Amino acid sequence: MSQLAGRRAERRVAIATVVGTTVEWYDFFLYASAAGLVFKQAFFAPAGPSIGIVLSFATVGISFLFRPLGAFLAGHFGDRLGRRAVLVTTLIGMGGATTLIGLLPSYASMGIAAPILLVLLRILQGVSAGGEWGGAVLLAVEHAAPERRGRTGAFPQMGVPIGLLLANGMLALMGVLAPGDAFTAWGWRIPFLLSFVLVLFGYLVRRTVQESPVFAEIAQRRQQASVPIITLFRRHAPLVLLAAFTFAGNNAAGYMTTGGYIQNYATDPDGPVRLARGPVLLAVTAAAALWLLTTWAGGVASDRFGRRNVYILGWFFLLATVFPMFALVDTGNIWLLFCGLCLFTVGIGLTYGPQAAFFAELFPASVRFSGVSIAYALGAIIGGAFAPTIATALVQATGTTVSVGVYLAGMAVLALIATLLLRDRSGIDLGPDNEAEQASGAVRGRSAIGR
Repeated sequence: MSQLAGRRAERRVAIATVVGTTVEWYDFFLYASAAGLVFKQAFFAPAGPSIGIVLSFATVGISFLFRPLGAFLAGHFGDRLGRRAVLVTTLIGMGGATTLIGLLPSYASMGIAAPILLVLLRILQGVSAGGEWGGAVLLAVEHAAPERRGRTGAFPQMGVPIGLLLANGMLALMGVLAPGDAFTAWGWRIPFLLSFVLVLFGYLVRRTVQESPVFAEIAQRRQQASVPIITLFRRHAPLVLLAAFTFAGNNAAGYMTTGGYIQNYATDPDGPVRLARGPVLLAVTAAAALWLLTTWAGGVASDRFGRRNVYILGWFFLLATVFPMFALVDTGNIWLLFCGLCLFTVGIGLTYGPQAAFFAELFPASVRFSGVSIAYALGAIIGGAFAPTIATALVQATGTTVSVGVYLAGMAVLALIATLLLRDRSGIDLGPDNEAEQASGAVRGRSAIGR
């Protein structure tokens, strides 16, 4: 393949992965935002406002518990059958669940069956999300030239802030078109139903992408691991855990602040801030645009300065901005809230942009899909699964968001330590011929994982 044809293939894969992950995370963030805004009334009204919001955020966290199942399944079949087929399956699973949530009757219409079905559909979203990320990033990174892996791998990462931007933007639009009680009654459902159209578009785009060249070579040689997950944990368990902790710090910060908690905290009529819903959604949407830019910048910078160095810079930026961010939110001024979110999203982007290339370069080719997917899913449980629930409980117990800042700072410190214990392997050969080098030296102080 010529250099020009290779660049064209990279661009085609990058576009396909960013479209697919945008659709997946639009669905995922849409649920989180709606949980903070309307689900406490629509599905948990009998529990009362305080318990209702905790239950709503608990359903957000439940899906994270099922991400490892999705990661295990996707990792097994992704390492055995290929990346592309798994991606199409996860896209359909996520979109189908989201569309059905938009059609789900409320507690007032259906009784206890309504929140039960809501939880089951959220579980399906969790399983789908657990398999989505690993396939998307490997399809992008394994198609890329070594010197452009960070840049190309940033595309599926950018699908997350784009999905957040679209989800909050659609909810803000419906808040204008269906204000007040109309939004609670039916306005919130329209963005969920729109998912059907987005999934159809994403499916058509992903069908045009060729399989990862690394997996194609593995399949041609018939070198697939018979049970990749067993091989992964027998030989690379410390690596999986350290990688999971690097993502946990990012996920706790990003998902808790821009994925549902801030929307509820800032708009709660009984809370200390009491801002209008529309401006807060617009502020979160605008902050997501900056997250998109810093995610791209983090991926590009990692090609020049190394994945690990960009990560470390991001952790220090998160630590420096977490307390000012909450102080600005607590002012009750929408512009200061927006500035606080923008400051915080810089660190989130710098620790998210390099992640695709960083994770792909950590694991051997034969178990790479399983490794990146399971590390990502475990990190999501440790970090973001119940971050909104924990934050709500901390504020209720202490009366101040300083406690939430301490919690997020602690997660960032743990992630920084995990990052320092991993090696930067930028540019390592990802093909099956280099399996021995890939399987050794990823953890500092260990010449070979599992030996």
